[in-house]
Amino acid sequence: MSVHIEKTLVLLKPDAVQRGIMGKVITRFEDVGLKIIGMKLVQSDKDMAGEHYDEDVAKRRGDHVRNRAMDLLLSGPVLAMVIEGVNAVENVRKMCGTTEPMSAPPGTIRGDFSHVSYGHCDEKEIAIRNIIHASGDKEYAKKEIKIWFTPEEIFDYKAVHEMHTR
Repeated sequence: MSVHIEKTLVLLKPDAVQRGIMGKVITRFEDVGLKIIGMKLVQSDKDMAGEHYDEDVAKRRGDHVRNRAMDLLLSGPVLAMVIEGVNAVENVRKMCGTTEPMSAPPGTIRGDFSHVSYGHCDEKEIAIRNIIHASGDKEYAKKEIKIWFTPEEIFDYKAVHEMHTR
């Protein structure tokens, strides 16, 4: 396998699930040739949410941000996906747009499906509802995939475009 072929974790957060836009987001990844090799609807518990938003998040962004993010993750089901492809971590993050939806450009997932700002969420003391989580780098991707998936839940198969480009 090429060193450029990577796996990354994507979570469609409860706000995406509740709004019924999962299919629209999945289609974006498939349209660019990324491959979904694991997918399931999960209701996170407090331990899983705490492992996902670990102490590093609290150090980088503060306990209040971590706690709000955990509350959002616990508020409903999450669609968890493992996505594979060329430079998948970077490509998926570009497709998602910046964490703050108000700053995310049109054409990105957050820019097209959400609009809230950090200021609004801070004022309301709520988590930023930004539709999606994508692993920040290759190391986080490996760690996060293990939180959400067992090895048996991740599949290896050839997509049509892979079979025709070799």
